[in-house]
Formats: sequence, structure tokens, C-alpha cells
Amino acid sequence: MQNSVISRRSALRGLGFLTATGAVASVLAPASASAATELPPSEVAWKDGKYVLPPLPYEYNALEPHIDEATMRLHHDKHHLGYVNGANKALEALAAIADGSGDAALTKNWERELAFQGSGHTLHVLFWNNMAPKAGGEPKGELLEAITRDFGSFENFKRLFSASAGGVEASGWALLGYEPVSGKLQVLQAEKHQNLTVQGFIPLLALDVWEHAYYLKYQNKRADYVTAWWNVVNWDDVAKRYAATQK
Repeated sequence: MQNSVISRRSALRGLGFLTATGAVASVLAPASASAATELPPSEVAWKDGKYVLPPLPYEYNALEPHIDEATMRLHHDKHHLGYVNGANKALEALAAIADGSGDAALTKNWERELAFQGSGHTLHVLFWNNMAPKAGGEPKGELLEAITRDFGSFENFKRLFSASAGGVEASGWALLGYEPVSGKLQVLQAEKHQNLTVQGFIPLLALDVWEHAYYLKYQNKRADYVTAWWNVVNWDDVAKRYAATQK
């Protein structure tokens, strides 16, 4: 049983599932060098002892007309990079507290920063890989069976997920994930990046509804952005991540 748990945890870490929304130990646990080299470049989020910004798995304009090139450049190169830098800064500060050279009174501050910045980083890695040009439609196979089992139908799931995305207060995400205690798929909101989670929840599909994800093209029309986003969902990627939770 223990080996099975370790195997599943390793697989999920390799796919970028272990986010800062869980225990801090999950964030601090590095992927091995060999595991990182086996991942596609777009999923290598940790390298040489620190968080890194992976490249997009497609060109900046590949998701046009649904998500515009200007937004993709700003979102990936500026906003996502900011979370990478913030997470690394938090790790350095916590390491200093651990070795006695840092201010222990700031532990809460830096752990909150790690939760926020680290979750922002890992969710963005998931978000980029969850999308692809000429994608969309509906999932197939075991993923579709699981969605139908847990939500009644794909249309029911899509309605719930869209409502979740539209209802996020201020900044955050809509997430489809696997909840291992029940063994079922769930849809959750994430306020900011790290709030409102169910501990152990494994994100499989992420939709960023922070304004920087859509404002250049859609202004304040978040619902239009959500509708357009369904045209670029990479169901093959989501299916791969779901399959990893079943091993």
C-alpha cells in the first residue's frame, strides 16, 4: 500500500498536480532530475533546486481568435513569471528561518506567500497545458465516463464549471479535479490561487479568471471569455492527468 501511494504521488508530481494548496511539504519536495527531463518542456516547472518558468506548449498566437496573442504574452511572460519569482523568494526565506539565519517571526508571512505564489505557478503550468489550438469539443473514454458518472452528463458538468468560473469573486480559478477520499471528480472555485480548496483535491483542468487572463480582449465580459475558452480545452491533456490519478 505504501509503495502504491508513493508511486501515485510521484506520478502526480511529474504532471504538476501537487500544488501549494496542500501541505507546504508537497511544495518543497523536488521532482528528481531524471523525472524533470522526461517531462515535455512545457511541464518542467522545477529545475536545479528552484521553480522555473516553462515555455508555452504552442506559439503565443496559437489560440487565436479565442485567446489573443497580446494577452498570452503578458499573461505568461509577466504574470506567470512573477509567481515563479515570488515562490522562489518565499522558499529562500523559509530556508533561512529553518537554518536559523532568518526571522522566525515572519514564518507565517512567508508560508502564506509560498501558498499564494506557489499555487499561482503550478496552476498556470496546468492552465497552459490544458489548452491547445484546434481543440475543444468533448472528452472521450474513461474521462467522459467519469464526468458522466459524477455530474450526470457532460452538459451538466459544463454548466456547473461555467457557473463556477463566472461566480468567482474578484480573482481566482474554476477547477475540475479528482478528490481521492470519495474517488470522484469535483468542481471547485479557487479564490486568488490557494483559497477554498479541499485538501487532497488534485486539479485536472484549470480556467484562470483573473482579469489579466482576458481583459485586453474581453474587457469586463468574463462570460464571453469563458464561452470562448471551451474551444481551446485540450481534453487529451485532461484525460492523461485523470488517468494518472487512477494508478
